[in-house]
Amino acid sequence: MTLNDDGDGGNPARVRFSIPLTTMAPDRGHDGSHAFSSGTSLAAQGSSEEQDEYTNFPHHSEDEGAKRDSEDGQTSRQDAEAFLSERAKETQNFTVRGVVVGLAIGLVICFSNMYFGLQTGWVSGMNMPSALIGFAFFKSVSRLIALPFTPVENVLVQSVAGSVGTMPLGCGFVGVVPALNFLLKPEENGPLRIDLWKLIVWAVGICFFGVAFAVPLRREVIIREKLKFPSGTATALMIGVLHGDQEKSGIMKQEESAKTTQSTSQEQQSLIPHQSTAGASQVEPPTQSYSEVEEGHDAKDDLDKQADWRANIRLLFVSFLISSLYTLCTYFVPYVRNIPILGFDLGRNWLWTLNPSPAYVGQGIIMGPSTTLHMLLGAIVGWGILSPLAKSQGWAPGPVKDWSTGSKGWIVWVSLAIMLADSLISLGWLVARPLIQYGPGLVRQAKEGVFKGAWRDHIASLWHSTSGYTPLTSSNAHSSSHENSSHLPNPHKSHDAPSSSASEPDAPPHQLVSTKTFLLTFALSIFLSIVATHVTFGTLMPFSLTVLALLLALLLSVMGVRALGETDLNPVSGISKLTQLAFALFTPRNNPNAVIINLVAGAISESGALQAGDLLQDLKTGHLLGAAPKAQFWGQIIGSAVGAVASALVYKLYTNVYQIPGDLFQVPTAYVWVFTARLVTGQGLPPMVGWFALGAGLLFVCTTVMRIAGNEKGGILKRIGPYIPGGIAVAVGMYNVPSFTLARTIGGLLNWYWCSYRKESEPPIIVLASGLILGEGLFSIVNLILASLHIPHLE
Repeated sequence: MTLNDDGDGGNPARVRFSIPLTTMAPDRGHDGSHAFSSGTSLAAQGSSEEQDEYTNFPHHSEDEGAKRDSEDGQTSRQDAEAFLSERAKETQNFTVRGVVVGLAIGLVICFSNMYFGLQTGWVSGMNMPSALIGFAFFKSVSRLIALPFTPVENVLVQSVAGSVGTMPLGCGFVGVVPALNFLLKPEENGPLRIDLWKLIVWAVGICFFGVAFAVPLRREVIIREKLKFPSGTATALMIGVLHGDQEKSGIMKQEESAKTTQSTSQEQQSLIPHQSTAGASQVEPPTQSYSEVEEGHDAKDDLDKQADWRANIRLLFVSFLISSLYTLCTYFVPYVRNIPILGFDLGRNWLWTLNPSPAYVGQGIIMGPSTTLHMLLGAIVGWGILSPLAKSQGWAPGPVKDWSTGSKGWIVWVSLAIMLADSLISLGWLVARPLIQYGPGLVRQAKEGVFKGAWRDHIASLWHSTSGYTPLTSSNAHSSSHENSSHLPNPHKSHDAPSSSASEPDAPPHQLVSTKTFLLTFALSIFLSIVATHVTFGTLMPFSLTVLALLLALLLSVMGVRALGETDLNPVSGISKLTQLAFALFTPRNNPNAVIINLVAGAISESGALQAGDLLQDLKTGHLLGAAPKAQFWGQIIGSAVGAVASALVYKLYTNVYQIPGDLFQVPTAYVWVFTARLVTGQGLPPMVGWFALGAGLLFVCTTVMRIAGNEKGGILKRIGPYIPGGIAVAVGMYNVPSFTLARTIGGLLNWYWCSYRKESEPPIIVLASGLILGEGLFSIVNLILASLHIPHLE
């Protein structure tokens, strides 16, 4: 969610509250060195100076400023360590009741995500609604429980719920598994009939390794680099407001102090600097919202008024009820799912209808206006231009809605080219940027090490910064900054790798996941993944290729986690497509199992990236609120196991009762998966689609480069960035039928009206959207029961 719609960089001293002038990183179009040359900040001056907010700054020598910043940093760090230590002692960090409530909420989300995933491929972890529902439940039974419900227990609830709810995607039940079950041709050794017990083995086998791999990534991306993870910070903000939490000043003040001294701290030059993409990284972290500086009080008071939990619960209940009634109505009167708003001819012949689903409107609200309008553009180009063109020219002679011979299947190839172009450029830049930024400094370090004999110190420094999970104390952090100053790179002289001396304080060692536990769970998760793949697919998936798929999954998960931490978008679809593309190099085209191997390998990569990203998003929330990482880790393990089994059962329920693919469950994501596998394994394309796919791919290579350049360099590209179409959004609008896209566009426009036009706070409309989604998702179970009992309804 976004708390700030201002896409223009502007002067940070004027567009935000009086936060440090150096908060805006240079890569956002500002020169951090001239924001405030003395290195001081508005927040650091204090009210006693009685100075004007923008002029007449008190003059201090650089030594005095540095000394004061050092003292403030030491105090803030000590406060943060005390806060983390105190929170870690709370018994509510891990409770049976918290796990049970989290599982219950997660199962509702799991049903919802399976329902919408099979329809359009859309899945959401629903972390904020989970925290809100958990708070409402424990608030209602507060007189019956001995221990109070605290923020750290709420973190546990939403962590468990999210891990259960995302398993339909994490285990491949909305894409890969339907493709294997229903879309493979006989010459591809399909379709595969996988028994329920094998689906459970597969799901449980692959649901842990991403969670285990997230453990070492936590220290790097959260503690050392302090990536924002916008949804995680927003969830922490909401939980803190719900609980009236005023004890968080320790960790928040520590983070603010680190930002205040950004111009002199190596740590502030993170391995991948924060991007500023529309609707994602504009989120202001709780460090500023919870700051105890006087200027932030108005913002917090306003948020308190907007986030009153009673009003939000009422809104959640009403929206849930409206969506539930609509869902029940669609069973008896299915015509309401396809309203021909542009006329019967366009609706019947070209599929231009509207599905007025409250849930899809809610999804559009969460996606925001930029994404939904780009999806609408994809629908207009795909279904308004390319589909009639392919039909009229005889390139897709079959019925429009036919995936094999109709234009519906023809335009999927174009959308696939767009997705691949966007994914290759975006993820490629994630790899190239740190090499470009820090390469010269690392090369210089290596030369110095060789010629000056300092290589042993460099190796020791790198090992100290990456091994283990023990937090730095304030004393050793202070001393190490002086001891290593002779050989650590200077970020103001060149683009060098960051130092760990400014790492945030961490939870007490006994509340962290130990190295022994990590190694054991990681090795066990890899073993389970290999065994589950062999049991489920037998000789169809060779052992060596399973191991290769896991290695690629681990590598690409790092890229996905970084993208999530910076932009709030986990590019799991792009990651899976890159794996499919890579596996085409290792699988002979004449192998009859090539398509199956390609699909399974992509599923493993998608699973790892999704699980690692979800856990790190939750760990960011927990870190800001002082929750014990070890408790969150075990909560995620439990939730993943339950979610894996539940997803397999729910998938079998839907596939046994409904026709898949069919009018209700079109499984477009499964078609994208299998079309990708066929493309990279050398199978032919429909007539003329290759040229259109090539042109679309080249076009979106250019647009993706422009978006990246705008984020990195600023200027006019940064200002027009939100209007440059995003490849993934356009592709989704192209391969989904217009009825879904139109409903989501309505939701995106509602988001614009509420947040941008009326300038209202976003939490209420996000709560509204959550109720709309959960209502239809939960009552889809009722429709499932009615369909299984063959209750009569209109045809």
